[in-house]
Amino acid sequence: MAEIEIDGAPADPARLAALGLLNYGHFTTLRAEAGRVRGLALHLDRLVRDCRVLFAAELDREAVRERIRAVLPADGAPVIVRVTVYDPALGLERPGAPAVPRLLLTTRPAAAAAAPGPLRVRTVGYRRELPEVKHVGLFGLVHHRRRAQLDGYDDVLLVDPDGGGVVEGATWNVGFLDGRRLVWPDGPSLPGVTAALLAGAYGGPQSRERVDASGLGRFTAAFAVNAGVGVRPLAAADGTAFDPAHPVLAELATAYGEIVADPV
Repeated sequence: MAEIEIDGAPADPARLAALGLLNYGHFTTLRAEAGRVRGLALHLDRLVRDCRVLFAAELDREAVRERIRAVLPADGAPVIVRVTVYDPALGLERPGAPAVPRLLLTTRPAAAAAAPGPLRVRTVGYRRELPEVKHVGLFGLVHHRRRAQLDGYDDVLLVDPDGGGVVEGATWNVGFLDGRRLVWPDGPSLPGVTAALLAGAYGGPQSRERVDASGLGRFTAAFAVNAGVGVRPLAAADGTAFDPAHPVLAELATAYGEIVADPV
């Protein structure tokens, strides 16, 4: 069961309702274990940057760090922590009023250590609003994911409707393998923390370039990355099959697992 707090106090219904009704804010999701988080500085950088974009306000990095530290289990058990920044006083009529961002933190047990199975995804033409911001406007993503799952897929791979290039997954970044070369799609997408960490940890050749949805057959393997699961293979995208047991995928997973986590 998830636990929820706002600025260190139990979340009250009125301030929670404000987030649900206006749906304006941003967040980051991280995995913590034994009081440590991979890429903690990058998560904090994201929160500070997005707070400036959405609220024209400065976020106190140390205050965020203190709140994350406070919600971690005393026994060091692995948990998923989501830090959401929003202003419960903003309303639909005057969202341009001066903002006083608040911190909403939720925690839930992290998934079991067993690696999740490969994903079968469907491409869909869709661009998130402000794709560079990890904002709470998830309706389109959830809608497309739901429709894909009802049709027998696991998730969706987003394609820029203006250019036909693959950009990202619904709630994850995507990478492709052409032999040993790691290819990151170039396009309007969220700069992912896990993708950045993995790019820095992988010792093989890599590039960022346009990836046409019609040309996925040139890749031997593909994978999803986010803080919750690390590296997860793709089995197929539409009718294009990938090798979920490609040896470089194991190298990537190992490289990510060996990244030293930062103390909170």
